[in-house]
Amino acid sequence: MKRRVLFVCTANSARSLMAEALLRDMAGDRFEVASAGTEPTRPHPMALQVLEEAGIATGALHSKQLADLQAEQWDYVITLCEKAANECGAVCEPAQQIAWDFPDPVPSNRHLTFALTLKELKERLGLFTLVHQKETGMKPKDYNPVAIFRALGDELRLAILMLIRDQKKLCVYELTTALDSSQPKVSRHLASLKETGLLETERQGQWIYYFLHPQLPQWLIRVLDETSDSHTGLVKQETERLHAMTDRPAVRLL
Repeated sequence: MKRRVLFVCTANSARSLMAEALLRDMAGDRFEVASAGTEPTRPHPMALQVLEEAGIATGALHSKQLADLQAEQWDYVITLCEKAANECGAVCEPAQQIAWDFPDPVPSNRHLTFALTLKELKERLGLFTLVHQKETGMKPKDYNPVAIFRALGDELRLAILMLIRDQKKLCVYELTTALDSSQPKVSRHLASLKETGLLETERQGQWIYYFLHPQLPQWLIRVLDETSDSHTGLVKQETERLHAMTDRPAVRLL
């Protein structure tokens, strides 16, 4: 059964809306998510912009009045500012009340501030989903060594992982150029690596970017680090091709 999470802040225009969209994108199979405000206004354009740049759907987002949702049954009510925490009191009992105090990015009206808020929310939500996996009946990914080393045993897949490890995020276009390989072949190997749990994806505009899965176990991270440190020339040629590209898409590292 999905656990129900309600995010609350004052205006329901930025922080709580971003948290709603993020958690739905990260773990919508485990959590039913909504957000509301004690004094709702409307979604801030820059909050919607940074979400869309991160490949997160915003079409269903709208500001809502807390009073319209507080009669529903919630498992967690998470406030995102001190004002909302003080005003909520015992709202939505017997839900577990959690207080997160994130600075409001709206007064700055700067893209960088909204992007930083999104990044910090994503990190906090990653911890939240990890802590509450047991309650939702979900188990951490099972990184079976046999499956992992089978994936690493292919030369192209290993090169893909090493490039992504070094560059943080890469799209298919960058990888096909760096590897001097066809798009269908690279995409097939990327799908295999994602299925194994080694990679995750996010959309930014027209591009889908691949990055190392944030739940990789420490032993696997050490394997990748040792491989890179002990074989410095492993993807040297591929990295040179990547750096020689004059039309690389611009990626935002959220």
